[in-house]
Amino acid sequence: MQDSAKGPQLRMGRIGYLNVLPIYHPLEAGILPHDYEIISGPPAVLNNMMARGELHVSSNSCFEYARHPDQYYMIEDLSIGSRGPVMSVLLLSRVPVEQLDGKTILISGETHTSVALLRLLLQDRYQINATFETGAVTPALRTPEPPVAFLAIGDEALRLRHHPDYPVRVDLAEAWRDWTGLPFIFGLWVVSRAAADQGFFREDPGALMRRARDWGLANMNVILDLTAHGCPLSREELAFYYSKGLVYTLRGEELDGLRLFYDKLAAAGMIEKAPPLRFFKM
Repeated sequence: MQDSAKGPQLRMGRIGYLNVLPIYHPLEAGILPHDYEIISGPPAVLNNMMARGELHVSSNSCFEYARHPDQYYMIEDLSIGSRGPVMSVLLLSRVPVEQLDGKTILISGETHTSVALLRLLLQDRYQINATFETGAVTPALRTPEPPVAFLAIGDEALRLRHHPDYPVRVDLAEAWRDWTGLPFIFGLWVVSRAAADQGFFREDPGALMRRARDWGLANMNVILDLTAHGCPLSREELAFYYSKGLVYTLRGEELDGLRLFYDKLAAAGMIEKAPPLRFFKM
């Protein structure tokens, strides 16, 4: 931790989901020393904290970066995305997708990017005009009138992916890949531009995060041991999830997929224009 003589206490946001454990475990366990207070929360909360200047570095939704590119620098070669089925961003429905026209879909309030992707897929790929209601997904399933379809993300999606009342399952990352041929990037790591411009960082936060990612992926048995208890996935499913379902880099095709998503958001009027990708440099 930093003291007052060394400058302000740096704060790092951490998505409170299993999918980022390979990156954050070596930081939280003290395997890699650092100067950050780590603050955990759902993506939407971290987005808002970054926008208010309450965090200096954070995992953020790529939709948040698109909304406020003037406030952030991206960290190079670090993301959370998928080249195929991701298993943890799902549209689950009682009826085929084609029958959701005019229906109301319940969406998690924890995510911005996944909701934007769902809107694009329904509108442009499936030609479906649905309405959306934001609310807590799991409690809604226990009510007398559960939703006809819902969007779930993160650990909740992993728990609900085989719900017997919702036989139609659309993995949004897989649907994007089928549609575009490119990976989908759900989250980025960003640096507060104000903090960077004021010289808050004595060391490169991007280098630290990439070292943490590389440690986590190289020590996958440790990660699997940590997530084995109480997880809805078997050890074999977890191994597939981390190594095949998810991608933690931001290169080549991943950058192409991110840029295409921004282009489609702009064409749909969800953002003013596709933002430039500006990366943090020490």
